[in-house]
Amino acid sequence: MLKTTDYDYFLPEELIAQTPLNDRSSSRLMVLNREKKTIEHKHFYDIVDRLSENDVLVINDTKVIPARLIGHKEETGAVIEVLLLKDLGNNIWQTLAKPQKRVKIGTIISFGEGLLKAKCIELLDMGICKFELIYDGILVEILDKLGEMPLPPYIHEKLQDKNRYQTVYAKNPGSAAAPTAGLHFTPEILEKIKNKGIQIIPVTLHVGLGTFRPVTEEDASKHEMHSEYYEISEESARLLNEAKANGKRIISVGTTSTRTLESAIHDDGLFYPECKNTNIFIYPGYKFKAIDALITNFHLPKSTLIMLVSALAGREFILMAYEEAVKERYRFFSFGDAMFIE
Repeated sequence: MLKTTDYDYFLPEELIAQTPLNDRSSSRLMVLNREKKTIEHKHFYDIVDRLSENDVLVINDTKVIPARLIGHKEETGAVIEVLLLKDLGNNIWQTLAKPQKRVKIGTIISFGEGLLKAKCIELLDMGICKFELIYDGILVEILDKLGEMPLPPYIHEKLQDKNRYQTVYAKNPGSAAAPTAGLHFTPEILEKIKNKGIQIIPVTLHVGLGTFRPVTEEDASKHEMHSEYYEISEESARLLNEAKANGKRIISVGTTSTRTLESAIHDDGLFYPECKNTNIFIYPGYKFKAIDALITNFHLPKSTLIMLVSALAGREFILMAYEEAVKERYRFFSFGDAMFIE
């Protein structure tokens, strides 16, 4: 049995980073060598020295939308918070609504004095609702005006600059959370990487509900992953296949890029251009087919993400590294420090 409690660890609350550092690349970097079982303490800007022209870097170029909306029920004026999670097409969105007990089918919630309205068309489990969005104009512009960045619940500080919860290469709007391993990169670091002859290959995965859901099952393998939409372009598929053919090391930036690549690689070992949904759940016992190394952040106890990194580096080694990170006062989670598993 894959016991959820086997992926727990002690984390003092003061180590949960509440704000981003002024310089993205000055965060710390813990380097894990899987073969030698060694741990080194570096800074993120040192990542350039760990990479060579025999590597390719795969980034998730999704863009976080200001998906957190505070509105009022038209009938009663009650305050309702709606978090947009996934665009289902035709202005229908999967959302989290709080408090859900105040929402019924047919409930209309008004935001910004009616600039945007949301009509409930379906109620699902765990606070999830489907809403039809009603508006005139361009939704992205309306959300920029009315919405807030959907910061995770463990961040209690207000974000001063919205762009700090975006990667510098964010391009395709659609995420309800940032692919946080990418937050450490600066344009200067990316330029240095390119100057070493390292290709940077974009894929897109829109981060959705899975990020917000803890594993509550005692047997983690019974945990249900919600699906997230991903895209791989023709150009990215070609570059990935060339990298594989030339024996290059594919380094994934973040668990979202990892889940995209591991979902997209076919039985023939090749990548094809595609737009699909994935609910892949990677945990120990999984054999990686697409990636060779991973840049990631430090993840929540008992989460699907700590299980994913344990599948790559081994549970005991990961838990030892996390214990070391606590002892060395690393900063944890979205605005925290990074780890490079090679």
